[in-house]
Amino acid sequence: MPVASRWHRGGAPKHNLHFRNEVESRTTLQELLLYSIFLIILCILSFGMVNPHMYYLNKVMSSLFLDTSVPGDERSNFKSICSIPDFWKFMEGPLLEGLYWDSWYSNSQLYNSKNSSRIYSENILLGVPRVRQLKVRNNTCKVYSSLQFLMSDCYAKYTSENEDISDFGLKVDTEWKYSTPNSNSPWHWGFVGVYGNGGYIFTLSKSKSETKNKFIKLQQNNWITRGTRVIFIDFTLYNANVNLFCIIRLVAEFPATGGILTSWQFYSVKLLIYVSYYDYFIAFCEITFLILFTLFLIQEGKKMKEFKFAYFKRIWNWLELLLLVLCFLTIFFNLFCKIQIFLLLEQLFKRTEEYSDFYLLAHWRIFYNNILAIIIFFAWIKIFKFISFNNTMSQLSSTLSCCIKDIVGFAIMFFIILFAYAQLGFLVFGSQVDDFSTFQNSIFAQFRIILGDFNFAAIQQEYRILGPIYFITFIFFIVFVLLNMFLAIINYTYSEVQDDYSLGRRPYFKLGEMIKKSYNNVLKKLKLKKPQEAEDNKRKNKDLAEQARRKGFDENEIQSAEQMKKWKERLEEKYYSTEIQDDYQPVTQQEFRDLFLYALELEKELHYINLKLNRVMRKVS
Repeated sequence: MPVASRWHRGGAPKHNLHFRNEVESRTTLQELLLYSIFLIILCILSFGMVNPHMYYLNKVMSSLFLDTSVPGDERSNFKSICSIPDFWKFMEGPLLEGLYWDSWYSNSQLYNSKNSSRIYSENILLGVPRVRQLKVRNNTCKVYSSLQFLMSDCYAKYTSENEDISDFGLKVDTEWKYSTPNSNSPWHWGFVGVYGNGGYIFTLSKSKSETKNKFIKLQQNNWITRGTRVIFIDFTLYNANVNLFCIIRLVAEFPATGGILTSWQFYSVKLLIYVSYYDYFIAFCEITFLILFTLFLIQEGKKMKEFKFAYFKRIWNWLELLLLVLCFLTIFFNLFCKIQIFLLLEQLFKRTEEYSDFYLLAHWRIFYNNILAIIIFFAWIKIFKFISFNNTMSQLSSTLSCCIKDIVGFAIMFFIILFAYAQLGFLVFGSQVDDFSTFQNSIFAQFRIILGDFNFAAIQQEYRILGPIYFITFIFFIVFVLLNMFLAIINYTYSEVQDDYSLGRRPYFKLGEMIKKSYNNVLKKLKLKKPQEAEDNKRKNKDLAEQARRKGFDENEIQSAEQMKKWKERLEEKYYSTEIQDDYQPVTQQEFRDLFLYALELEKELHYINLKLNRVMRKVS
């Protein structure tokens, strides 16, 4: 029997569907409260890593070393360097003046400048700056045979295979001898190459005059050669007022095409932690974060054990796993940074006459901040898991889930056309227009055209016919056709979802109602709110009974109607107030009896209504 199959063989009933959904709703609310605490802690940690002074410190230092003009030439600075003479003018001018501060604006001596320079009188220069050069060997490329009488030397672009490690020039000091890499600093990704560590290195002196003489000597002995491919200028500052380190790297690349390409990096990071009371509060939040991470890890482990492979069928569970992996990486890198800072800072502070390499510490700190930023992003995305129980948010999630196949098909067509136009633009305009100089730039140029941020005059100037044709056809197919098709897919699916919801489809768990119900229960337990719902229902039933007596109904009909109403409310609360998810749910014998009596009463009511309709139809006919 179908009904008998829904009973327990042992006679003891399972939890009914309504009870299970109540438990699930209560559990979801508890998860939301716990996750809210986790999100707040995560936000505190992320904002604790960022200080508004970081931006201002970077801005001040970049203005000093990048925008200061060379003496005698107001238009020349580090950003505009394009030749070797310009580079040496910068080294002897803005760089030298920016690194060595020995007096106040009134030429008064404010401090003892024997130990270190103080830039802007607030930023201490740690150790001494370092200048490092990487070169390539001669004959690393081949000259065409017919042109060898014009040029026999050939210096290719920088790679680890082409790198020159032989001594050159005077061959006496470290700047003329190759130094092998002695640190674990990451490689530098420049405009035209990826550069390793080591090279031809020299450090500047504590004395401004000695450093200037050093520059003059290197320039006279041709320290920069045709094989030079990059020069790094590294130094570190510390501002005690805001407890920040500023790690600065100025880069001058010498591409195989000739000329100089300049770039720079300014990293303001907080390496000395647990100094103020706010830092100790951050430490407390880190411990809380570790505890919550452990709780979530245990919770997800229990879910995986309970649901097994079915656990991986929900997208939210994948997001949970991603957050756990990122949280683990954050904890690992945080501990790693603290240990490395503790081990290296004392050694770096002791070597005041040498270069202090803080670049590795800054790199790991920036990497840790980036992972934390990604966690914050996905943590906010997970909020949709809880607010999707709301009617409006449920429609949004249903719309995206229903049209995902159409969106995937549209995306394939969209990117095929996008890559076709990107390759066309790269091949046609790549040698003349900066936006198409590389294939990657060409791809991003397509998105800029869609957003309206594009220099149409540049392609029109180079190709007066092909440029406008390229631009007009791209706008027609991408903007007018494909983007409107995408909006049509979303709009059509959303209208279908709205129709489904208008027919009675609702989320089985309403977050707002659950929070309101829990709030009222708390008030009742604290005796701050009287339970008036039962009294209101009794008063309402009495009013309905009095109205029925006035209209001529007898007591038996009134009692039968009240019994029907009780059965209806009880059964609807049990079976119709929540969304049935399983085909077979266990019921008890008493529940089956109630259903049977309810069906009989419905049959009587239908029979009575049928008789009334027959009488009306006879009178009408």
